[in-house]
Amino acid sequence: MTTAFAATTLTAHDQIGFELGWDYAHHGLQPPVPYADEPSALRHGLRAGAAAFGARTLPPTRPVRKWLQLRLHAWLRGRSVELVQVTPNHLQQIEASHCPITRVALSVATLHGSDASVDRVRNDAGYAAGNLAVMSTQANHAKAAHGFRDALRIVRDLEAANADAGGGLTVAQWARVAVLCSFVEPLSHEEASALPLLVLPPNRLRLFNPVQALQAFVSRQLLTPGWSQRVARFEALLPGKPARRAFQMFFHALLPRVLEAGRCDEPQRARWAVEDAWRNPLVIKRWRAFARLLTAAQCEAVLARAAAKGLATQRIEQIADAQATEGWNLASRGYVPHAVVARSVDTIPHQAPLPL
Repeated sequence: MTTAFAATTLTAHDQIGFELGWDYAHHGLQPPVPYADEPSALRHGLRAGAAAFGARTLPPTRPVRKWLQLRLHAWLRGRSVELVQVTPNHLQQIEASHCPITRVALSVATLHGSDASVDRVRNDAGYAAGNLAVMSTQANHAKAAHGFRDALRIVRDLEAANADAGGGLTVAQWARVAVLCSFVEPLSHEEASALPLLVLPPNRLRLFNPVQALQAFVSRQLLTPGWSQRVARFEALLPGKPARRAFQMFFHALLPRVLEAGRCDEPQRARWAVEDAWRNPLVIKRWRAFARLLTAAQCEAVLARAAAKGLATQRIEQIADAQATEGWNLASRGYVPHAVVARSVDTIPHQAPLPL
């Protein structure tokens, strides 16, 4: 059975709000005040869901609460959320113990800048799988709508002014913002090859530039025991002696800088040691010399062969360009399109009357 919506028109925003209220009710939860009480599609969905489910609700786990909170935050700002892949489980998979930008330990609901928040890395896209990273509220607010080139410009401006910080972040932290944003922005192979890996890609983030995926693949080797044998096998996959020789020179520059940090039994500190090694000018110089011997297509091919031989320390999945931004709503810059999905007494696919 379907039910009629009382308003004369039902927009996409209304439909999203109704479904959000329905899901709050399905898990026996109430949206925060005042959203549960104000007349809106959210309240209609909440009351309809409560009538439909009664006490037959689903467990309101912590990932579910975060999922509903994210959707509410997005709905209030008109931002789109892709719900096929952005699930409570997905949000659980991208959780982090420390902010990738400021490196502070993340807190929960303390109302301080260290609180964890979900950021849309690419600001002109919605909340979609591959575009989300967890960082501190401080870093999220400072990053705001800045993308790769904005953050890079801020770094250069601060360096030119001989300033240590600006806009709420230090120069080093803005440099990490720039690299993080570069992962989800298509760059030329030449430009992507020139960037140091100042921050390792967060879990489940999509890397648009093959040379950066290769860069992350090699760097992560040092975080897992047995790296020496894996790196040797990887080197044998490179196309031609010049590339293999250039890779050896790069890796022999990277490795000592990582080892200088000392024994890192704590995974987070080991990660920082690898990231900090990329600040060394010799490491960057030799990486660029190696990367420019390859094309983007060759980087993809080498990664595919390495993954097939079991050399990856994390799952590698290569997807077509058209699929990479599916559900990102780039055409509307990440906002919910202002479309009318129903008129007059058109119906909504839920099985309880909408109480007014």
